[in-house]
Amino acid sequence: MKELDLLKKAWKKDNTSFEQLSEGTLYSMIHKRSSSIVKWILIISILEFIVLRGSDLLVLLDEKYKKEMNLAHLYGFEVVITIINFIVLTVFIALFYKNFKVINTGSSTKKLMKDILNTRKIVKYYVWYNLLLVAFSSTIAVYFEIKNNSRVSLLYSKHESLFIVVGIAIIAISILLFWLFYKLLYGILLNKLNTNYKELSKIELEE
Repeated sequence: MKELDLLKKAWKKDNTSFEQLSEGTLYSMIHKRSSSIVKWILIISILEFIVLRGSDLLVLLDEKYKKEMNLAHLYGFEVVITIINFIVLTVFIALFYKNFKVINTGSSTKKLMKDILNTRKIVKYYVWYNLLLVAFSSTIAVYFEIKNNSRVSLLYSKHESLFIVVGIAIIAISILLFWLFYKLLYGILLNKLNTNYKELSKIELEE
């Protein structure tokens, strides 16, 4: 980042030939940095898929968990959600890979700016999908537990208002924790991409 700032300062002070050279150098540096960021987004999403979806499979194959979920009539729902999640997340990873290939072979400032915006948009969709999935799955799980688990149903009938408040709080905390998780994983990378976009905008204005 310091090298980039120094180049920009020199670019404004020196002659036209250096200006032409530095413009290409700035673009090359930002292009390389953007490609690296998108590559890390791809790597992190693949690792996340392996760890979290692998954990999902292990849980579903656990006989004790299967019995508990069957008592609440939730096991079939869990299987369906897991399959859908596998498909959707595979599509997102494919899009991240496509973005990496496109940015890696970019040839102009305008094209790179467009690719950065597209990458940021897809990552945001990815995060929102995961947060909505957590909210939906948690809500369905609570509903089926109340409906089919006799112990939970008894507690619900005795303390309905408290149960609803606690249930909403648990769902809200789950969403918040996942949001923080994704903010940590992808937020920093998206901010760096945004910085690159702003730098490219300056180059575009100078042309």
